[in-house]
Amino acid sequence: MIKDPGFRLYLITDRKILHRRGQEDALLEALEGGVRAVQLREKDLSIMELLDMAYRLRELTDRYNARLFINDRIDIALAAGADGVHLGNSSIPAKAARKAAGGKMLIGVSTHSIEEAKKAERDGADFITLGPIYETPSKMEYGRPLGTEILNRAKKEISVPIFAIGGINQDRVEEVLDSGAYGIALISAILASEDIKTTTERFMRLLG
Repeated sequence: MIKDPGFRLYLITDRKILHRRGQEDALLEALEGGVRAVQLREKDLSIMELLDMAYRLRELTDRYNARLFINDRIDIALAAGADGVHLGNSSIPAKAARKAAGGKMLIGVSTHSIEEAKKAERDGADFITLGPIYETPSKMEYGRPLGTEILNRAKKEISVPIFAIGGINQDRVEEVLDSGAYGIALISAILASEDIKTTTERFMRLLG
């Protein structure tokens, strides 16, 4: 039985796509709309800028009983009191991250194939993102879309929750869930929308 991580919509930050909003204002709208897991992923910031943002987002997510994940930086996750860390291809293995965090954090891992997903599970990931499922500008570096078929296979071979990522809009939520995804990871579908709160509410309804 899959262990529930406590959320089915995983929102990943990208302050560069926001419409006339600051990062915190945009995330506040998303949290008001029902988001309960946010990954801080701003790779171009300095360590001090990222730490400052992590502190501010920790305060914001706490107000809504939402989980905060930090992309790649275990040190910043620990300093900010985040709930978890999210690891990429060039990051340390999940088991090493868990040891560094003293076993106190959830560990998410980005994967782009069945093989990577299996390795992440073996290494101790609590959940994975898998994609890109559909074509999307933010994931062009990972090549052609994987398609929903990979979700069917992944569900049969992997026991941790799978969050589909890449090109997912409201019309595609039912398809990825029916194909085996536990939840969805979103960036622009929420953050680039004109009405973030309403858009988030619609996604939450689709996720049940």
